[in-house]
Amino acid sequence: MKKNNLNVSCFFLLACLFVNQLQAQNNNVANQKSAPNLIIITTDGFRWQEVFNGMEDAIVNQKKFHQGDSSYLFNKYGGATTQERREKLLPFFWNTIAKQGQIYGNRIKNNKVDVANNQWFSYPGYSEILTGYFDPAIQSNDYPPNPNSNLFAFLQKQESYKNKIAAFAAWNAFDRILNEKVSGFPVINGTESISSILKDEQSILISNMLRDSYQPWKEVECLDVYTNYQALHYLKSKKPKAMFISFGETDEWAHHGDYNHYLDAAHQVDAYIKAIWDWAQSTPGYKDNTYILVTTDHGRGFNNEWTSHGADVKGASSIWFALLGPNVKNIGALGEQTKEQQAFQKQLAATMTKLIDHPFKAEHPVGEPIY
Repeated sequence: MKKNNLNVSCFFLLACLFVNQLQAQNNNVANQKSAPNLIIITTDGFRWQEVFNGMEDAIVNQKKFHQGDSSYLFNKYGGATTQERREKLLPFFWNTIAKQGQIYGNRIKNNKVDVANNQWFSYPGYSEILTGYFDPAIQSNDYPPNPNSNLFAFLQKQESYKNKIAAFAAWNAFDRILNEKVSGFPVINGTESISSILKDEQSILISNMLRDSYQPWKEVECLDVYTNYQALHYLKSKKPKAMFISFGETDEWAHHGDYNHYLDAAHQVDAYIKAIWDWAQSTPGYKDNTYILVTTDHGRGFNNEWTSHGADVKGASSIWFALLGPNVKNIGALGEQTKEQQAFQKQLAATMTKLIDHPFKAEHPVGEPIY
């Protein structure tokens, strides 16, 4: 009789332990599912002028910039009004983000966004976006691995995001900017392929196409189409909680003075962002639970200096950003921001991490959230 009682007691104890463990696992899964997703997307050196005004006639009308085919640009991106031109260039921005999210940086309306760093080129700009900090020591695109903590490395240490983060970038400097070895998540950049972390059939196909593709910038930077398809495939197959995606063609074609390809690249990035958002809004765990920040690392000059940027180029500190997500209205009114305002690039890291309820903390100063 005592033996039977002992068996019953042991069974009851084991059952209780099993139920508690199962409940803890379910709670953990629920917490991970409820934690908001974050996707930060950049398009290198894309000017606020085109974001808010669309194609600029003064640039198109110069033969050296339209590559002998101005009719192509006027037919594709031209329009009688600013509204028409910008909607043709960036249809997702102006038909979706402008209605469901927010767009900042129209300097014509004194809604200003600037970089805080004094360099006005890529490494310092991306570092400022990702770390929330202007480090005066970063004065070169060849700067070694970033010693400053970035927001994704911070999220990597949080239970809901740990091992659910990845970065994809066209430019091969991001393993240094994000300090991949220290941060602890994969950074696929330049001509590096997704097959280094995924071995499925589609990953291998995309990797082979990247390897055999035309590479105008050699190993330094791949065409945006490969960054897009690698990032989108990873998003759909691995379902990360946080991602960084960086496109580069807008900057490359601008430096070449090729306004045709510059505008086409921006138009294509707009379509890439739409595909990501549409997938998120049709996928459980992402629908109404995903924040997207779209921005750029630096601005460019005016008129004939639109091809250049740097500390000696007037206007190259001026940038913009756009937000989508369930609670962006907590920051301010939806739509294009028209109130007089001065925001800075260094505020973006704190803004986004506060939106997902994981305020960014680092060993260095971090810009205040934009609220």
